[in-house]
Amino acid sequence: MEKTTKFNIWYIMAAIWGVVLLQEILFDQFKATVIPYSDFIKAVAEDRVVEIAIGQDRISGKLKAKEGEGEVLFSTVRVDSDLSQKLSGHNIKFSGQVESTFIKTLLSWFVPILLFFGIWYLMMRKLQSGQAGMMSLGKNKAKIVGEKDIDTRFTDVAGADEAKEELQEIVDYLARPERYLEVGGQMPKGVLLVGPPGTGKTLIARAIAGEAGVPFFSMSGSDFVELFVGMGAARVRDLFVQAREKAPCIIFIDELDAIGKARGAGNFSGGNDEREQTLNQLLVEMDGFDTQKGVVILAATNRPEVLDPALLRSGRFDRQVLIDRPDVNGRLQILKIHAKKVRLEDDVDLMVIAQKTAGFSGADLANAVNEAALLAVRRGKKQVSTLDLDDAVDRIVGGLEKKNRVINPQEKRIVAYHEVGHALVAALTPGSEPVHKISIIPRGLAALGYTQQRPTEDRYLMSEKELLAKIDVLLGGRVAEEIQFNSVTTGAGNDLMRATDIARAMVVEYGMGKTLGLSTYPRQRGPVFLASDGGLGGRQDYSDATAADIDSEVKAILEQRYQHVLSMLKERRDKLEAIAEQLLVKEVLMEADFNHLVNSR
Repeated sequence: MEKTTKFNIWYIMAAIWGVVLLQEILFDQFKATVIPYSDFIKAVAEDRVVEIAIGQDRISGKLKAKEGEGEVLFSTVRVDSDLSQKLSGHNIKFSGQVESTFIKTLLSWFVPILLFFGIWYLMMRKLQSGQAGMMSLGKNKAKIVGEKDIDTRFTDVAGADEAKEELQEIVDYLARPERYLEVGGQMPKGVLLVGPPGTGKTLIARAIAGEAGVPFFSMSGSDFVELFVGMGAARVRDLFVQAREKAPCIIFIDELDAIGKARGAGNFSGGNDEREQTLNQLLVEMDGFDTQKGVVILAATNRPEVLDPALLRSGRFDRQVLIDRPDVNGRLQILKIHAKKVRLEDDVDLMVIAQKTAGFSGADLANAVNEAALLAVRRGKKQVSTLDLDDAVDRIVGGLEKKNRVINPQEKRIVAYHEVGHALVAALTPGSEPVHKISIIPRGLAALGYTQQRPTEDRYLMSEKELLAKIDVLLGGRVAEEIQFNSVTTGAGNDLMRATDIARAMVVEYGMGKTLGLSTYPRQRGPVFLASDGGLGGRQDYSDATAADIDSEVKAILEQRYQHVLSMLKERRDKLEAIAEQLLVKEVLMEADFNHLVNSR
């Protein structure tokens, strides 16, 4: 094998240093003695100067040694300008000497040129290194994951069984496309995953690639947009070129709404829009590639209403799959998956946690399990208990406990009676959700206490009776304050706002009022971004007389429910006081203790 010698700058430095050192050694014996100019004048007067060479600044030559024999080389700095007159009468041979400036001239040209080429060389290497330079702006920024590097499977996805069944077809097509081509069927060019944030859209996309065993191109919509015009379209072209080379594969575009917003909507600047160019190029590429190549485009968004209609037509994103928040069984499955990563106590019932986390997404549930593990470590425990999980959910919903917040005793009593008023009305009202916990420990920014209800099942429809029950529970806190203290506070502000919203929705949206009958007047028609008033909700689709009737009926509903709750709590004032006093002592009442106090005589 032929040996190759690598270039090293230290070899050149060592050679230069050796030459300089050799020069010092060899020419040291020929080195001239530097003498003062006065000694030189004295030697001239004594006729000891043999010959000299006169430069612009220095004089060098030979002197007779004072011992009488031999000559000595000397050098001195020139001082007198009329030297020639002094030398002429002493029979001294002298001449002028022109100093060489070759080295100085050479360096004055060579060093700037060397510096220029050095800077140019470094810049070219930077541009060609593939980093984020000018030469790579048109390259896509997709994260390419090989088929062997994806370990996510459908078993890692829970709470979206219907979506998995629908997407299983794509996995089968990518793994065995000949089955579909034999029949003449073609897979959709694009699949749009729609759902709220944190529901697992990206996770499902990776699971599809993992199940099919194909490369996975992952890119965010914002990665296409660049400062320079045309770079987004160039990146779209480059992305599809690479995908065709690695087919079969999956292209995943997260946050599609970053580049897929409806063209012309909200754009009043005129001229050319870089985002629209990127969208146009994406539409062209989706039309141009052949589905038989095995390239499937997946995209995810939580704002499908803002997408351009051209993206959603047949032949582009043919199929839309909803990834919604999980139901109670889905939440239980998700909790079981994340609970495998932590050590749980044997008596932990995850179904209870799943029931009290209605509306949680998969990401919220993963965060709850992690927070519970952190709380267990903080408390010095080796396993996560039900209390840790319960506190973790409360922390996510209501914020961090503020046990050190100083509250005067009177305010604490008001908060206790307020929360017990909510809980007692909920326990006594048919159709209301059962109470899970009452707390007067402050949480978050403004919550001085809270009453937590746990739904027994997920509900998608609500009856008029259940809506009125919600209003009763919301009014229970203010009524309890009025009964016990003969005054009310600002603590019921949010409760009154929510109760008013429910009552107004019953009248103007659900047809449950007596004034409007079956006529409905929704407060907002269609998506906010298409509203003519900019989404401010200021437009009114009914007359002032109708508005007055609506206000009157909403007020009547709230007054009727207020009187009902007032009568209910006055009849059970002894239970209100007993439970409130117990809450002041314990600060937290769980479901079992609360139900025992309600049912006790």
